[in-house]
Amino acid sequence: MSDKGKSTLRQRASHAEPSNLEYESTQDDEHVGLVYQNPKNRNQIELMLETHKGSVVVVTILTALAFALRFYKINHPDQVVFDEVHFGKFASFYILRQYYFDVHPPFAKMLLGLAGWFVGFDGHFQFDNIGDSYTTNHVPYVGMRALPAILGSLTIPVIYAIMKESGYSTVIAAFSASIVLFDNAHIAQSRLILLDATLIFFMSLTIYSYIRFRKLRYNEFSTEWWTWLILTGVFMACTWGSKVNGILTVVAIGCAVLFDLWDLLDVKKEGHTMDYFWRHFSARAIGLIVVPFTIYLGFFYIHFAILTQSGTGDNFMSPGFQETLAGNEMLLNSKEIHYYDSITLRHKDTKVFLHSHVERYPLTYADGRISSQGQQVTGYGHNDTNNHWRIIPTKSLPETGRGRIVRHEDVVQLLHVNTQSYLMTHDVASPLMPTNQEFTTWPRDDHSRHNDTLFQLMLLDGHDGEAWKTKSGHFRLVHLSTKVSMWTHAEQLPDWAFKQQEINGNKNPSEKTATWFADNIIEADDDNRDEDVKPAKVPKSMSFFRKFAELQLLMMQHNAGLTASHPYASSPINWPFLLSGISFWTENEPKKQIYLIGNIIGWWTCTVALSIYIGIIGADLLARRRGMDPIPDAVRNRLWNNTGFFLLIWAVHYIPFFLMNRQLFVHHYLPSHLASALIAGAVLNFVLSETINYPISVFGPKLRKPRPKQWSDIGLKGPAILLGFGFVLFLMFIFIAPLTYGTPGLTGDQVNSKRLLSTWTLHFAGKTTQEG
Repeated sequence: MSDKGKSTLRQRASHAEPSNLEYESTQDDEHVGLVYQNPKNRNQIELMLETHKGSVVVVTILTALAFALRFYKINHPDQVVFDEVHFGKFASFYILRQYYFDVHPPFAKMLLGLAGWFVGFDGHFQFDNIGDSYTTNHVPYVGMRALPAILGSLTIPVIYAIMKESGYSTVIAAFSASIVLFDNAHIAQSRLILLDATLIFFMSLTIYSYIRFRKLRYNEFSTEWWTWLILTGVFMACTWGSKVNGILTVVAIGCAVLFDLWDLLDVKKEGHTMDYFWRHFSARAIGLIVVPFTIYLGFFYIHFAILTQSGTGDNFMSPGFQETLAGNEMLLNSKEIHYYDSITLRHKDTKVFLHSHVERYPLTYADGRISSQGQQVTGYGHNDTNNHWRIIPTKSLPETGRGRIVRHEDVVQLLHVNTQSYLMTHDVASPLMPTNQEFTTWPRDDHSRHNDTLFQLMLLDGHDGEAWKTKSGHFRLVHLSTKVSMWTHAEQLPDWAFKQQEINGNKNPSEKTATWFADNIIEADDDNRDEDVKPAKVPKSMSFFRKFAELQLLMMQHNAGLTASHPYASSPINWPFLLSGISFWTENEPKKQIYLIGNIIGWWTCTVALSIYIGIIGADLLARRRGMDPIPDAVRNRLWNNTGFFLLIWAVHYIPFFLMNRQLFVHHYLPSHLASALIAGAVLNFVLSETINYPISVFGPKLRKPRPKQWSDIGLKGPAILLGFGFVLFLMFIFIAPLTYGTPGLTGDQVNSKRLLSTWTLHFAGKTTQEG
């Protein structure tokens, strides 16, 4: 048996040059007993826990505790907490069917809306401010909070199942699950109307399904193999559809699949032809690209199908999109603009009116530059008669009829009504931006600068002959001679322009922020206009894919634009060490607060485990480089393939945040924290046992004969560590619980005692005094 063991575990020796025989013998002897174990020699407690009944008892206890901790006092506080102001509001919009805009995909928010509808919420409470009372406004908030609490609770048995399917013992699986079970941050996020519990639940299901799929690699293309492949894609789509950073789960699985496909390309392996590779590639393309993308599209299809009424999100969308919403102002009030109509023009982003007055630019600016001393053209935020402009044609018009309508790509002049001067731009630097052109006006009766007063009307997404309309006719005004676009920005002009906004010529004629719209027709050319035809009340149609593409682009742009400072924003480098949290809610009189912070014992354990794992892998690489083989092949494969997969999940959900320039918070680390809990369990198994449960993959036609079995042998040390570590975790959880549940209120000294790190910014802290 000893000789047989040597040939199995020391295959590298047969290919190597002659080496130290004593070393080879020692190494082989160390590995011999690892494969040929007698499972009955293990500790009886361990054997009992490894039975199906024992495993069911353990996971039942873990799940019951998860529900208890996440539903404990879920009715407190009966007020709007933190981002419930957003996600509760979005749930109400689904019930009212009013369109809204948000940077996150709709799946988790639709589930919250469904939960609200199910418990009788009418949608009329708008979640306007943190601290608004649910009880006073008769909101069934407990039912809405119950959905994230259920999903957060069910995440615990999924974590347990991930570890069991990965080949770890019941004790190790319970160890990883306990880290998340007793984590204050996961609990706080799971008992409020927020998205993270949904995201993390479906992320864990994606990991579980992919592991089940990979375990069937020797039984490929079977019904079960296809089932777990498709389920991986389904759960991945649900993760992606829950929150914008769910895309990181897609990337993580994509990276794992690329490693898998690379292995399938190995020509040295029997049967790995290109036809075989393309079969696998096609299967994965269907299960992990087509299926999840179709489901992701389906979320948005349902989203658009529900939100058919005008709402708070209208102004984010294009005019064409807005006109698909019932009750939208553009749909109801937009009118075709005719030549000689007097109108007001507004900038789409800043909402200022195009304005002019008799005052002129100063001869010199503060930096010494010279102006044209022309009439000022500015952006003004209020209604005023100096905002009125008349549309003057540059072509002959019929006396009556639709030939007098202003259309896409028409060349026009804009006459300022009060000063009877034409809008003009020329090659003179603007007051605040030397690279942009000054906008001014020119007297109506002076034709010497006629060409400088000509502008081309460019409707956004316009087609030949399309009529220009108020409200919906978003456009860029491009100067015919110099090709600059009329543009404005938020910086104010000095006192000589009454601190109004600068209007200038942007040298990029297709600048997206140079978008304007006609707000109202002040005076119509009634004498030469056909009788107005009122706009149809029926919403217009727009293809689903155009809506989808427009919304996806806006979601990405606005997510990247969340760069404003926030008192509780933090850097990703701080997250694994739990250096800061987030204040969710406070109540002054009883001095209660909810402060999102994790269980510091669990978080630091995971961080240490990550360091140990990287050290183990590094040491193994160095040892093998020197011809040593300190780790059995089966154990090494588990460390590289399974724990390495967990590390991939952790890294992909963490490292990209270092590249983001937006607001970041510690709760963004929760998916990575879950992955680090899986790594912590794997590292504990490596420390406690020189063996693993092996093999765990399902036997199939690709395996010619079963592989020799071995079992992890953690003895009594494992259960003892689990109970001890779980007890310490629970004590720390209890210690921080007043900050997690927002009750009871704490005195200043009690708050100080809860501040385990000086970087935690807790409310109601007592003043510290120093005795001199």
